[in-house]
Amino acid sequence: MIAAGAAALATAGALAHGAFHRNSPVFGRAIGRLPRVSGGDAVALTFDDGPNPHATPRILDALAEAGVWATFFLLGRHVDRWPALARRVHEAGHALGNHGWYHRKLYLASPARVREDLGRGTRAIADATGASPRLFRAPHGFRAPWVSTIAASLGQRTVGWSLGVWDSDRPGVDAIVTRTLAGTRPRSIVLLHDGDGYDPLADRSQTAAAVPIIVAALRARGFRLVTIPAG
Repeated sequence: MIAAGAAALATAGALAHGAFHRNSPVFGRAIGRLPRVSGGDAVALTFDDGPNPHATPRILDALAEAGVWATFFLLGRHVDRWPALARRVHEAGHALGNHGWYHRKLYLASPARVREDLGRGTRAIADATGASPRLFRAPHGFRAPWVSTIAASLGQRTVGWSLGVWDSDRPGVDAIVTRTLAGTRPRSIVLLHDGDGYDPLADRSQTAAAVPIIVAALRARGFRLVTIPAG
């Protein structure tokens, strides 16, 4: 009885870890750090939930001025609304990632709903940019057992993150910068937001203002800013 109870608890714990931990391998591998071949000086800035008509252009301008590239996990329904912005992300040389269409929490979604969500997001990005995303990030990092398998069937690697700075809470530019610099380590994947998964016109001006400061400070510390490899 005790052994059966312990086994049940262990199974429940494993399932919860797979569903809610952004980098859990339980439901399939998720990239939580850059590969070692990227080098110890490599860091990846990533942006979720865009495009956003106010923040995304400012972030793209800041990255272009610094001559660095990032990875953008685009939300399909926002891409459908602002396809020219998605196209600008691609044409600037940044890596494209799929964030689905609806920004659903996928840990309770059926395989059919997951496939529809990811497929629709993929098609929106491809239609807008002429390129299919090779990366996928689940909203909030939540996954059901079949999410990464479906992403892989679309040619997309599942990506988590090393450092989330909660810029979506709009804690202020200084806090976003401080949290990013305090938490970044060699091969970190940093999660930032150029949009909002629920409000297409959300205010992401704090993140946009923080980006050039973050980029300059990371480079001053000897970090090299790279995109997440698709293969």
